[in-house]
Amino acid sequence: MPDPNAGLPPRYLRTPEAARFLGLSCRTLEKHRTYGTGPTYRKLGGRVVYAIDDLTAWVDRGTKTSTSDPGNGAVLPAKRHTPIPYAGKERR
Repeated sequence: MPDPNAGLPPRYLRTPEAARFLGLSCRTLEKHRTYGTGPTYRKLGGRVVYAIDDLTAWVDRGTKTSTSDPGNGAVLPAKRHTPIPYAGKERR
């Protein structure tokens, strides 16, 4: 069966729509964007938009078949994972 969306430009979602699509809160998705742990996004002027394919790819990184399956990747929590230098020093 042919894809009904073939030939159409990709659909982009704003943060609230993308968060709803992923089942996350807007704030959690914003934190993921801030910490670099979230899905790929684009800036159009001052607007942040997400392609549905990028959201799906990000979710698929966390695919597992069992609790002992290390999987191919991981979807990290929305928190800082590496220290960010501040004026030549690490923040406390």
